[in-house]
Amino acid sequence: MAKWISFALLVVLAGPWALQACNPETPSGKGVDSMTNVHPDPHPYVGMWVTADGYIRHELLPNGRYDEARGDRKSAYQGSYTITGDHIEYVDDTGFTADGDFVDDVLYHAGMVLYRED
Repeated sequence: MAKWISFALLVVLAGPWALQACNPETPSGKGVDSMTNVHPDPHPYVGMWVTADGYIRHELLPNGRYDEARGDRKSAYQGSYTITGDHIEYVDDTGFTADGDFVDDVLYHAGMVLYRED
């Protein structure tokens, strides 16, 4: 019973994208790649986000993981993320949590401003 309540809460909070990500048979007929757990139609915010000086780089991966680089430190922080609407919640692999918001294709996160990398 608890699994179904959790699943229902996920769908309500994260919307149809979460339902598609959890369902191997999507309306498009494309399934989730079982080897990589990557949905063929990733969330529109997936990709690289960088500060104006390029020092901090957040790569939002299509499998719900992120990899943050700082300066010369590749993979300085790694963890998972969830997106609900224009809000992102991060949980790094040590358990630290943070959040941010996307506004006009800019990510505001923990006092930083990150721009989508082309």
